[in-house]
Amino acid sequence: MGSLGTAAMTRMDDRLPWYRALSAEDRSWVGLVAQAGIAAFVEWFQHADEGRPTPSIEIFGTAPRELKRSVSLQQTVDLVRIVVEVVEAEVQDLAAPGGEELLRQAMLRYTRDVAFAAAHVYAREAEVRGAWDARLEALIVDALVRGEVDDGLHSWAAALGWTSSPVVVLAGYAPDADPQTVIDGMRDKGRRLGQDLLAGVQGDRLIVIVGGADSIKDAARHVVPRFGPGPIVIGPEVPDLHAAASSARAATAGLRAATGWPDAPRPVLAEDLLAERAIDGDDDARAQLIENVYRPLEGTPLLDTLATYLEQGTSLEATARLLFVHPNTVRYRLKKITELTGYLPTEGRSAFTLQVGLILGRLSRATVT
Repeated sequence: MGSLGTAAMTRMDDRLPWYRALSAEDRSWVGLVAQAGIAAFVEWFQHADEGRPTPSIEIFGTAPRELKRSVSLQQTVDLVRIVVEVVEAEVQDLAAPGGEELLRQAMLRYTRDVAFAAAHVYAREAEVRGAWDARLEALIVDALVRGEVDDGLHSWAAALGWTSSPVVVLAGYAPDADPQTVIDGMRDKGRRLGQDLLAGVQGDRLIVIVGGADSIKDAARHVVPRFGPGPIVIGPEVPDLHAAASSARAATAGLRAATGWPDAPRPVLAEDLLAERAIDGDDDARAQLIENVYRPLEGTPLLDTLATYLEQGTSLEATARLLFVHPNTVRYRLKKITELTGYLPTEGRSAFTLQVGLILGRLSRATVT
């Protein structure tokens, strides 16, 4: 048995480049597994007529658990094949006279069972790893939704192999299916697209975090069909996973407020729901509207022009009469308002958002006073 084990190790070193690249400790463990397999075969063959089952799975207990991370299933198959070749080459010397064929048949049966045992070991490890990955994924999604971002988040993400940027968070409703099936489908889709993707089902909500997409539109296109009926809200793009809490916060706030805009597109940007989010009590949306709408106009004639224009039902002539200016002056000021705020007062949705921004700005000034 010692000579067979040595011969097997020598042949592995000659034919398997990945084996030569292993650390000395891992190579030693591989050698022990090979020798344990040969010893177990000899012991089993001596008592084969007693109906003893093959000890195929026990031989892998020789190695530490970490070895399964250094040696893949395919590489394990290569090892088994080489050990079989070494033993087959010695069949004439090992077998009793006339027993060569019996020994070969026993080897085929034994190595078959060893191969199945190897597959079983790696499948069990994959299940354990999958369950652990699912737990980490749920922790990351939950932490981002709660806004609890710390160094632990980076450790969890690194354990899952997350490296992508930028990052976008989508929030919607989960379909009527097993949550884990939904998440697995999302993950497989992301893997095929070459994107990092995390997902979590929280009650009736489905939260998806996409990393590495070329654009927000690209990130949404492939995952939207996986959501259930109802609105889907896309948070703003952020540079990395650490900053994704703000995107998750905007997406989930948008999902809560989406019922205020029944005709919203699907999916809809959280930025397009600022007015509804602000009315629903989202402090981030309120601060953003005050900063983007009220502050740029404060202390200028543009503020009075916008307020009058909206109060007069977006009538250009009525606004001009009340302000004692020419209608072209009103047109010019409305154009400046669009340049400063990004919202077009003559468009319905934009006018609504501007109106909410003005009200919030006035309330903030009243609070300060």
